[in-house]
Amino acid sequence: MTHLSHWLPLGMRIKRWIALLILGIVLLCLSADYFLRALYSVDIRFPVWVWYLTLQSLSREMRGALFFVLGVVLIVVALLRLNRSLIAPLLPHRGAQVIDIIYHQRRLRRGPKIVAIGGGTGLSVMLTGLKAYTGNLTGIVTVADDGGSSGILRREMGILPPGDFRQCLAALAEVEPLMTKLLRYRFHEGSSLEGHSLGNLMMAAMTEISGSFEVGLRELGRVLAITGEILPSTLDSIVLVAELRDKSYVIGESNMHEDHASVSGVPTGRAPIERVFIKPAQAAGYPEAVRAILDADMIVVGPGSLYTSILPNLLVKDILCAICASAAYKVFVCNVATEPGETDSYHVKDFLAAVERHVDRYIFDAAIINTHLSAARPAYWRSEVVTDGSAFRDGIEVIAADVVDDNNAVRHDPAKLARTLLRAWAEHSRRTNHFSLRKTSPPHLA
Repeated sequence: MTHLSHWLPLGMRIKRWIALLILGIVLLCLSADYFLRALYSVDIRFPVWVWYLTLQSLSREMRGALFFVLGVVLIVVALLRLNRSLIAPLLPHRGAQVIDIIYHQRRLRRGPKIVAIGGGTGLSVMLTGLKAYTGNLTGIVTVADDGGSSGILRREMGILPPGDFRQCLAALAEVEPLMTKLLRYRFHEGSSLEGHSLGNLMMAAMTEISGSFEVGLRELGRVLAITGEILPSTLDSIVLVAELRDKSYVIGESNMHEDHASVSGVPTGRAPIERVFIKPAQAAGYPEAVRAILDADMIVVGPGSLYTSILPNLLVKDILCAICASAAYKVFVCNVATEPGETDSYHVKDFLAAVERHVDRYIFDAAIINTHLSAARPAYWRSEVVTDGSAFRDGIEVIAADVVDDNNAVRHDPAKLARTLLRAWAEHSRRTNHFSLRKTSPPHLA
């Protein structure tokens, strides 16, 4: 019944061709009928077995009904077997039903245009959940990473850091799980490739083959059959700089992690981050990323490392201007846990205040905060659960929901977060459409 229901929705572009197939068969039957009538009108003696074969002992009505049912059964069986013989070997998943794949793809094409902005694990987790609801998905990724494998490739090959892009490509890839594992595979100690991930090396190789990072990124996405697209916020090689509260500076994204760890909620070591900025300050936004933002139905910022993944994107002026100019529904997804060295002791309001302090304006319509504060804490737990703390500024919608991974208190659950985002967008669309109707309707309809 589930497969049958997938044939029924409008816009599937299947029923019309089935109807055309049936019409063609009917015309062939009419043609055969005319020829048979002409043949019967000639005085020809048929063998006795023809009389039995054509069921002459039954009435014409009975023969017509019997042949009709038999014809339908044969057509259905033939189409199913043809599907299994010719189409099934080409399907991405063995045992998948063609109609289920078509239904899924049509539904994704009608999904909202969502632009997700961030970097690292947070963005890839969110994209994993969202790809089940819409194919009109764009991930805009920071290019400030300068540590680990990404940093080495950035310095030695002069390319943008591939690590965050690799994570997002793996999240959106529609390939065998083994391929996703290959993208994430990291070479172990003792090898000349120690520390490098295979996905990063593939990105570097594709950049060399295609001649540019953005083309290589697009081609690798095509090879992996990703849902949506992944874009850099800028093609400029930016450096992230942090100003601390003691007026000292930290240069480089990789130098801002975990040095300022907290013990029992009390910060120790390095002074907290006051603000971050990028060099060059006038880095140009990637034009395709700007267009995606302007054309979006919903823009989602976060989750992710506040100062090293989220803010570097918003500090690209073209990206920020596009967000402000876009008519999209703008949502901030707050982290579920603090991050040592970046957001120790932060409440939700502190995350929002930090963003607004850096961009010097209010840009969000809503904020999603987690209500499940008792999720399992991993062995490496050095964080604090993020709570709402106190009231937000007026004008921002607070969407409180359980969005955390039950087994990992530092991570969002992809499915929970995606459902929450889609419900928020649907409710916003309903309110917006209702408001537009009230504004444009005559008084007696308002």
